[in-house]
Amino acid sequence: MSPPRIASAPDLGAPTLVCGGLRGRDIAVPDRRPVVFMNAKPPATSGRGAGPERSSEDRDLFIRYHRDGDSQARDQLVERFLPLARQLARRYQRASEPLDDLLQVASLGLIKAIDRFDPDRDIAFSSYAVPTILGEIKRYFRDRTWAVRVPRDLQELTLRVDRAVGELSDELRRQPSVKEIGVAVGVDQEEILEALQAGGAYRAVSFDAPRAGGDEDVATIGESVGIQEDGFDRAEERATLQTLMSAVTPRERDVLRMRFEQDMTQAEIGDIIGVSQMQVSRIIRQAIARLRTAADAPAGADAG
Repeated sequence: MSPPRIASAPDLGAPTLVCGGLRGRDIAVPDRRPVVFMNAKPPATSGRGAGPERSSEDRDLFIRYHRDGDSQARDQLVERFLPLARQLARRYQRASEPLDDLLQVASLGLIKAIDRFDPDRDIAFSSYAVPTILGEIKRYFRDRTWAVRVPRDLQELTLRVDRAVGELSDELRRQPSVKEIGVAVGVDQEEILEALQAGGAYRAVSFDAPRAGGDEDVATIGESVGIQEDGFDRAEERATLQTLMSAVTPRERDVLRMRFEQDMTQAEIGDIIGVSQMQVSRIIRQAIARLRTAADAPAGADAG
């Protein structure tokens, strides 16, 4: 076959690619290369990083669905945000787990998020949907006695923090502050807060965890409460530590959960909430500063 050549095609109004055809005849083939319009909008495929215009369209769909009962609007929302569910399913897929099963679980979580989302809330739907979808995935794994992956370095740090909390509690005869835990473990307070979050919503240590040192008749931290002096103060401090998240804004709380519970990168979080990676980093720093202040505040002080 002879190489293509450009031939005149007045009827098509543009040059066409011409290939050598059967029996030496030329066959005119219209040029199928895409024409790029400078003002054309790229298709929205991921449901992430939506700009103001896209967010407005999403809100209109939610209003049509929730207030008017428009099932087509619901279908459109599912189609728009299904790529987000797929991404989360792939992120948490394990070698022995069929991807199709996880995709179904993630899709169920997406539908639940769409059904429960309040369009009047001042929050992007994707920020609401991610925890809901991951909640379904976590339940799926929990039903199979699996835990959702936590980075190994955070797992190891969490164990070190738990041991340090137990030892410091015995030594100080009170609940240690985040700063004191950081000094004992040898890492900064931000890393301590990461470990506490990864270990279970800023818990100091499980009451069922083995107690480090002390009376052999007291096997766990939980059993030591009431034996140690100032037991009520100890319980109050632990309750304060568990509610530190009230010190941050809802947006900061969402970002912290995506970063530390869901192990998402700052870039991925930025795509979801529609800001730059630098802004995500700033949000995390501000939130951790609030948490540090709340953690170091005297027992009974207002965390907010």
